[in-house]
Amino acid sequence: MEFTTEIKKATDPIYQKISRAVPDIEWPSFAPYIYEINKLKRQKNAIILAHNYQTPEIYHGISDFSADSLALAIEAAKTKADIIVMCGVHFMAETAKLMSPNKKVLLPDMRAGCSLSSSITGEDVRELKKKYPGVPVVSYVNTSADVKSETDVCCTSANAVKIVNSLGVRKVIFLPDDYLAKYVASQTDVEIISWKGTCEVHEQFNDEEINQIRKENPGIKVIAHPECPPDVIKASDFTGSTSGMIKYVKDNQPEKVMMVTECSMSDNVQVDNPNVEFIRPCNLCPHMKRITLPKILDCLKNETNEILLDDKTIKSARKSVIRMTEIGR
Repeated sequence: MEFTTEIKKATDPIYQKISRAVPDIEWPSFAPYIYEINKLKRQKNAIILAHNYQTPEIYHGISDFSADSLALAIEAAKTKADIIVMCGVHFMAETAKLMSPNKKVLLPDMRAGCSLSSSITGEDVRELKKKYPGVPVVSYVNTSADVKSETDVCCTSANAVKIVNSLGVRKVIFLPDDYLAKYVASQTDVEIISWKGTCEVHEQFNDEEINQIRKENPGIKVIAHPECPPDVIKASDFTGSTSGMIKYVKDNQPEKVMMVTECSMSDNVQVDNPNVEFIRPCNLCPHMKRITLPKILDCLKNETNEILLDDKTIKSARKSVIRMTEIGR
């Protein structure tokens, strides 16, 4: 697409904001798409939701709301738009559909999946419930609608401990992230029955890498996502959800920080914290990176890749998500 004078003028405020995260040579290829998407979403009464792991040109350039999974789920329920475009992965688009069943929910690339979501099925949950009768099921929001249908209450990394404690029981089935389950178990007296799912991005990190970065960067603060292995969490200064990590940087303004999570998140957070130096251990999520500006424009223009769920699934799965949002952070 042509990078015209009109487009340059209209998109320059966006570029000035993200210029430290997006090289100047790349902007002419991004700006025309940003211009067209922002114009088209107004014409179609569409809202664009972007997860924290999206690249800066999406996160800061076209999104109406950018956040973690819980906040996106809540925003999906509040929106007055006719169309929701989810710049994230498939389970997030499904969750948006559960929260806004009468809206048209689109996903720019239907192949954008998640190793956690694909690690477990509704049938797996039904088998666990037979094995542990009467034990409530808490499922990470990183699961399919099929799994949510078998779940008592969903959670995110931001509220997992609070959700588990709110149930007032001695034992819960916690699915599907084994590392998050271990973290929750370390923060509560409730017995946790876990599943062996892992995030393919966070499981790549290790404590040796963190210790080496500390040696090379004296005084650095290391903050980790609870989907990381236990040795990584132990080696870190702070552990929190994506929203918790963002808040830590904003509140503490460390001279140097390493965010042990998906690489694009450091780019996005640096835009709003220009005085902080980010040391980037660049592990990219291949699924999040399937979402691109050209795919977003095509999806919105042609209203393709719509998320379709039957009424029965929506009714049963929605309950677990609604309960999660009612409990909150």
